[in-house]
Amino acid sequence: MINFDEELKKYHPSLEIEESGDRLYNQDFTDIADIVVEMIADPAGTGRKNRIGSASGRS
Repeated sequence: MINFDEELKKYHPSLEIEESGDRLYNQDFTDIADIVVEMIADPAGTGRKNRIGSASGRS
């Protein structure tokens, strides 16, 4: 029969898996909040961002 306590003592996580996890968690992914902020800054989709608080909205 399998002795789970002994098997757990033998377990060592794969370094490749650990490194991959670190790379994924350290990425700066665009989320929905980033998209909404961009849409508010550039409502016409022109690629020019409006300054917050400016009267004319021109950059």
